[in-house]
Amino acid sequence: MTMTESEKVLIPSVTLPDAVNRGQLFINGEWRPSSDGGTTDIINPATGAVAATVAAGTVSDINAAVAAAKTAFDDGRWSRLSGRERSRVLNRAALLIRERAEDLALTESTDVGKPITFARVVDVATAADQYEYVAALAQQLDGSVRETPLPAHAFTKREPLGVVAAITPFNFPLILSSTKIAAALAAGNSVVHKPAGDTPLSALLMAEILTEAGVPAGVFNVVTGSGGILGDQLVAHPDVSKVAFTGSTDVGRHVAALAGQNLRPVTAELGGNAANILFADADLDQAIGTVIGAFVFNSGQFCMGGPRLLVERPIYETVLGILKEAVAGVPVGDPSNPETVMGPLASRKQLDKVADFVEGAKAAGGQVVVGGERLELNGGFFYKPTVIAGLANDAAAVREEVFGPVLTVQPFDSEEEAIELANSTEYGLASGVQTSSIARAHRVSSRLDAGIVWVNSWALLDPAVPFGGVKNSGWGREYGPEALESYSRTKSVVIATD
Repeated sequence: MTMTESEKVLIPSVTLPDAVNRGQLFINGEWRPSSDGGTTDIINPATGAVAATVAAGTVSDINAAVAAAKTAFDDGRWSRLSGRERSRVLNRAALLIRERAEDLALTESTDVGKPITFARVVDVATAADQYEYVAALAQQLDGSVRETPLPAHAFTKREPLGVVAAITPFNFPLILSSTKIAAALAAGNSVVHKPAGDTPLSALLMAEILTEAGVPAGVFNVVTGSGGILGDQLVAHPDVSKVAFTGSTDVGRHVAALAGQNLRPVTAELGGNAANILFADADLDQAIGTVIGAFVFNSGQFCMGGPRLLVERPIYETVLGILKEAVAGVPVGDPSNPETVMGPLASRKQLDKVADFVEGAKAAGGQVVVGGERLELNGGFFYKPTVIAGLANDAAAVREEVFGPVLTVQPFDSEEEAIELANSTEYGLASGVQTSSIARAHRVSSRLDAGIVWVNSWALLDPAVPFGGVKNSGWGREYGPEALESYSRTKSVVIATD
């Protein structure tokens, strides 16, 4: 059940791993303070208290990290290893992630506010799986012989790009860094990681893990600190060969423009505002569970979440009634409690943003079915899971990415209308279809403008299955063999035979 003011319990303080508490950057295989000695406090969103203090990197630190990464790439200490040799190190990294699962889960839960249970079974497990998956792909980065009429032997080979700038957001620090770093390393690149300023802690722990796994000095570097100046310096640096970015669409445009000045390739996983289409023939019990999970998971801070529910009109009122009761019972509270399903928002800024969206929805004529207010609990950044009905399609809470535990519900009368509503957004990261008709599942999924479509499920992800956006949700793919393609380039070799 949802906690109330009168049900407050003291959320225990935690002791984080040494790498997190060190308060330093990781550059060229060494822990060091920022060049000007600056630091930043990291806030535990469940309590509002300081969880750790990290180094506030500078432009000079970014330059030092890129220089170390470029030197490491150029001298071949990693880039010229065989795929099999890199695979051994990445498999070792996967093993160490599993061995240190509790440290990673505790760090991620404290940093982001996500329930410890989900941090263990989703975030940590996914990161380990990703390193293990790309370890296998590292041994398959080979080219092919091309038959031509030329008096020559022609073939292709795959080569690493150089220094990869990995810039990651606040909501899934461990997972969204592993998608970039693991693939970049598997292909033979060096990496400079700039984690989100609010949630950098697991990045520091991963520096320790990757070093122990055998990644050579300079190949992986972490610079913590504010995003704007440091991110711009990293993206625009002439020695960066590729940018891998996850974040908002507006920042993604800025990143792409900066990288474009140096003609550097960018993969960008940007904003989302996915529609989940619930047809009257769906298994309602299963579908409602899917709907709720799709918008409360990670407190709604999930670019591939399902914040827009489209319901076939014959079951519209029934669905609202079920949601009113079921959402009120979602366990919200202390992330360290194994029974908690939804923790706080990751920051006060994010909490205020969600609250403003809900107030705007009320002013636009939306009816709050359940929730719709902050939850005062131990000084944390909590917001009750919220369902809003009665909004027009041009309302801000429907049209824009709220990025919080807010679900808007709209009725539709036909399959065609459902598809039109689902696609009536600038985003195209994910979509969902809940139906018992396999024919309808194929028809509708084929017409949805999204990089991934889930049928009778939500957020089923695996390192073998690529994901990424269309429209303003970005370009490029993470996961799957497609990811490694974007971290390598094709070289053609033509050897004359006459």
